[in-house]
Parts: sequence; C-alpha cells; structure tokens
Amino acid sequence: MRIGYMRPYQDDLNVEAQTQMLTSFACDTFVIEEHASAKRRTHLNHMMNNLNPGDTIVVAKLFALADSTRHLVELLELLDRQEAYIFSITENIDTGKPEGYSFSDIVKHLVEFQSDVISEKTKRGLFEAKQKGNVPGRPRKADENVEKAILMYQSKNYTLAEIKEQTGISKSTLYRYLEN
Repeated sequence: MRIGYMRPYQDDLNVEAQTQMLTSFACDTFVIEEHASAKRRTHLNHMMNNLNPGDTIVVAKLFALADSTRHLVELLELLDRQEAYIFSITENIDTGKPEGYSFSDIVKHLVEFQSDVISEKTKRGLFEAKQKGNVPGRPRKADENVEKAILMYQSKNYTLAEIKEQTGISKSTLYRYLEN
C-alpha cells in the first residue's frame, strides 16, 4: 500500500503544495497531520505503528516526515523492522530499492558526523575562550562570601536559608566547599 503522509510546515501551512505532489503518485490513502507540532504528531505515530510489510510512505520531502536527523533515523529503523519503505519526492529517495548503499546507513553516518562537528566546534570555542582569558562556566563566588558562609555553618547558629540570604551562597555550593 502507498500511504501519502503530509503535515503543515512554514512553507506549506495548509498542505496544498504537498497534496498536489502526492496526488500524482497514486497513493492508496492519505494521512494528514492537523498541526506542525513535533510533540503531537498522533497521526504519524498511528501510521507507523500500523504499517504492513511492503507498505511505502510517500512524502513531498523528508522534512514532512521527520523533525530532525535523529528523528529520521528512528523512523527509518522502525520502517526497517516493519519491512516498510519511504519514498520522498523532492529528494528522490526510495528506500524500497535495494541497490547501492542503504539510505538508512547514510543517515546514521550523517547523524554521527553532525554530532562530531558540533562537539568539535564547541571544544574549539572553549579552547579559544580560555586562550583569551575567559573562563567557561559559572563565575566563582567571592572567597570572602564562601569563608563567611562556612564560618556561619560551623557556628551552628544559622539556618541554611539565613546563610544563603546573608552571603548569597546556596546550600549545594556550601556543601561542595565543605567537602574540600
């Protein structure tokens, strides 16, 4: 069975463009989400849970199906388990064709690559910030406030709330300094 799947997104809020594309692909049925929210895609979940082996989901473009690369990987893995396929018109991707490197594997590698790129850029940015004298993370509390908080705590005359009010040192920060 060919299932046309559509959802509203910024460039096609009323799914008219998607409808035009999908009607030319002889879909047996259409599934249309009522909104673009990634968290409330109930029709997608229902469709994915009720696929039969050999079914093909037809979308105008991959973004109509998945909100992120990771989401696409999850959907592709589910499709593999159910022996179902996806055909994306815009990208001309058909996971039902066995020849060549599998699209699912390519996407998995892209996710890993994307994660590596983000990680590397973050590390480089932190290194460059340190070279310029910027220290990443929260600024340290002034030592005199920490010392005052420790003395107040050790005197046993103050509650943690009073210590925080007078010094600005939170309970967790105070305990962290007390452990050292």
